[in-house]
Parts: sequence; structure tokens; C-alpha cells
Amino acid sequence: MRDYASKIGKLIAGKSKEDLEEDEVLCLAVTRLIELIGEAANKYPKELQKHYSQIPWAKIISMRNRLIHGYDFVDYDILWDAVTINIPVLLSELEKILLIAE
Repeated sequence: MRDYASKIGKLIAGKSKEDLEEDEVLCLAVTRLIELIGEAANKYPKELQKHYSQIPWAKIISMRNRLIHGYDFVDYDILWDAVTINIPVLLSELEKILLIAE
């Protein structure tokens, strides 16, 4: 999850929401990375999800499901907020967890 979140940060660095809307490859890459984050989150055992309750597991999994099953519609406002607000927070929390685990 951390690696995928980090890749999103690198992909959107210096980009705008308009770039995301206009650059199909960028949009597809970001969307796919969010799907992968959601897939990874869904595989975490429920007891670990409870232990790391600062991670919004259900929201991450729900976002993945919306992207996977939305097929022909991407709400760029929601996607942009996810990658510029939620993903950096998630990355920070994951980094904290990994530091504690070491």
C-alpha cells in the first residue's frame, strides 16, 4: 500500500486536476494504483485492520470498488481529492506504522 501511495505522489507531483482530466495515461495510472491500494487493504486481516484503526480501511476498499465497477465514469473531483488529500495522509500513517514495526 505504501509503495502504491508513494507512486501516486510521484505521478501527480507538479500536476493539476486539469492535467489528470486531460491526460488519459495519467488518469489510468492513478486509478489503477488506487485500485491496487484498495485490493491490498481488502487482503489485510480484520484483526490487523482493527489494530490499525487510524487507517480508513472501509473507505479505501469502497473507493477501489467504485473505481473497479464504475467502468465508464470517473468523478475527477473525487479522484483529485483522493490523490491530493487522502493519499498523502494515508502514506504518512503507513510510514508511521512501518517505523513502529521496525
